[in-house]
Amino acid sequence: MKIISYNVNGLRAAIRNGITDWIKTAGPDILCFQELKLQEDQYPYDVFRELSYESYICCAEKKGYSGVAILTKNRPDHIEYGTGIEKYDKEGRMIRADFGSLSVMSVYHPSGTSGEERQAFKMQWLDDFRAYINNLRKERNELVICGDFNIAHEAIDIHDPVGNARNSGFLPEERQWMTDFLSDGYTDSFRYLNPQDPTYSWWSYRFRSREKNKGWRIDYCIVTDNMRGRVKNAWIMNDAVHSDHCPVGLEYSAEANSTN
Repeated sequence: MKIISYNVNGLRAAIRNGITDWIKTAGPDILCFQELKLQEDQYPYDVFRELSYESYICCAEKKGYSGVAILTKNRPDHIEYGTGIEKYDKEGRMIRADFGSLSVMSVYHPSGTSGEERQAFKMQWLDDFRAYINNLRKERNELVICGDFNIAHEAIDIHDPVGNARNSGFLPEERQWMTDFLSDGYTDSFRYLNPQDPTYSWWSYRFRSREKNKGWRIDYCIVTDNMRGRVKNAWIMNDAVHSDHCPVGLEYSAEANSTN
């Protein structure tokens, strides 16, 4: 199974930029979107049905803001919209699809770049999200958590770790949260299979950052440790240019790899 996650930074703009042609070529079984920036009545269900995907979306109450989706070629057993915590769910930050024992999540963590209030909101979200996921694992213990975490975990994940040390997304407390979260029994699939690869998944639109490859790796496909041995490949698709992010993905099999 091939799973790809993509923060599209506005789905309608991404479609104008040719994302449907890219999907035909990439051919994921499951596609997780973040930052839809639309309402449900604006979502192009028919466009993706023509590509053999059914779409399940969770939109923000605020127009043109946030929103996540899961597109899948196989019908899920169950869809969970949101976390059950109202202040987060009204921002459209999480959706989950269950396929047998497997659960795939599309998650959009808040950004704290707009100021102290949103940074505090982000840190509270991180604590609550960690508790939510760890509780979920009591019932769903095979998780693939895809999305924009808005955190670059280690120095290798950012082009200028010294200059960004006090910037939201690379703050010590955010990086520590990621370390603690992974230690609960989760694996960063890309870093697990590519321990020395400095590839990024997001670049600012300013200062020709993408052209200069001054980026951050803030998009992840994280799996529960009990699935780690089944991950065959994990990658970042820098050649996709429909957004200020690029897609990240993984491929896993039903059986564990003997080398993992």
